[in-house]
Amino acid sequence: MSQHPEAAARFIADNERMAWHDRSIWNARKKRDLASHSIEEWEQLRSWASDIKEHTLAHLDHYLEVFEKQATANGVKVHWAATAEEHNRIVLGILRENEARHMVKSKSMLTEECHLNPFLEANGIEVIDTDLGERIVQLREEIPSHIVTPAIHLKKEDVSKLFEEKLHTEPGNADPTYLTREARKHLRAHFLACDAALTGVNFAVAETGTVVVVTNEGNSDLGVHLGKVQIHSMGIEKLIPKWQDLGIFTRLLARSATGQPISIYTSHYTKPRPDVPMHIILVDNGRTEQLSREHFRKSLACIRCGACMNTCPIYRRSGGHSYGSTIPGPIGSILTPGKDLKKYSPLPFASTLCGSCSDVCPVKIDIHDQLYRWRQIIAEEHLLPKYKTIPLGLAGRIFARGKRYDQAGRIARWWLRRLPAWMVNSRLNAWSKHRDLPNAPRNSFKEWYEQNRPHGS
Repeated sequence: MSQHPEAAARFIADNERMAWHDRSIWNARKKRDLASHSIEEWEQLRSWASDIKEHTLAHLDHYLEVFEKQATANGVKVHWAATAEEHNRIVLGILRENEARHMVKSKSMLTEECHLNPFLEANGIEVIDTDLGERIVQLREEIPSHIVTPAIHLKKEDVSKLFEEKLHTEPGNADPTYLTREARKHLRAHFLACDAALTGVNFAVAETGTVVVVTNEGNSDLGVHLGKVQIHSMGIEKLIPKWQDLGIFTRLLARSATGQPISIYTSHYTKPRPDVPMHIILVDNGRTEQLSREHFRKSLACIRCGACMNTCPIYRRSGGHSYGSTIPGPIGSILTPGKDLKKYSPLPFASTLCGSCSDVCPVKIDIHDQLYRWRQIIAEEHLLPKYKTIPLGLAGRIFARGKRYDQAGRIARWWLRRLPAWMVNSRLNAWSKHRDLPNAPRNSFKEWYEQNRPHGS
């Protein structure tokens, strides 16, 4: 079972790092707000994007066939993978067919989901992640903690120590410019030596058979133009119907993710270069099953901007690794339980249900409603731990009867007024670790209202 509460507690124990992480993530949220407020038609763009995604998901089978037909006509080899394992075998087969042993990879949460790197490495293939954040966590043998900024949980001093150990940089030099230049030199050697390049896919246009990759570092372009074979791994939900739809999503994506008007590189790949085979792998891996779930299918509209994570008070304070899943944060807490409900049952409860995630979502996914719905399903499946079911059952019996509720309130107020403060604000009461409970009133609001309500009301 995913142990989010325990993992979050370990992250929070380092109060200084937790506070720094919170501020860093919140800065991205503030940049998003400034960028979105600069566009008068922002809400219209969100509505258009939501409608396009809803339409595409409702006709996904049709658009997948159109995309395959167009991509094939363009000279691209299209593969279908039902599972992560099948995807990995297809990638390995392409590499072996082209005698490739050194592959550079641009940022791809799908390949993280499929655990592609360890699979290829176990089969003798060197895989180098070329996004700076991804390379940092790869060198640390960690998974990304954020879908846009994979190493956001690390400080520059952490990166300095890592590069000193792995890249033999100057000891103690934590200057970001220096570290970035050293990483660039390190990665350039791998680009020049690569046999193959693999990228993720941000959007795929069914009308033209084009895949679109969005980066700020240009690493996708470098890999694709230097590799002797070109591979794009794509979740089937990344489709949009028409070329004219793309502009809506590119205007939303960068502003929602990093507060930029647009990403530095938006690369379109339609046809293979001469003598360089181009492959696109369409991956299901549970997406069709999620599509069949009436209350959760809209989660597949996610464009992986990370805005819901940047605003979530739980994610910001508990860190991405505490979720124990490829996609952390609010959207991950919707997608992941569908893969293994028992294992990931704690995740939908890692939320205040404040609704901020839904408010910032560029495609208007009702994230907090879906989190609440997962909670109901988890309760119905009897997967709640005893420390939740027992007090909830007791509370349910109290709330079910008005007189019982009134009596319980009177007893609780009587005891709270008489208990010494050290018994209320003790280490056994986790809520009181950082706050004091307010003084209990003598009367309930109901009693106060009965005594003070206006005459005749």
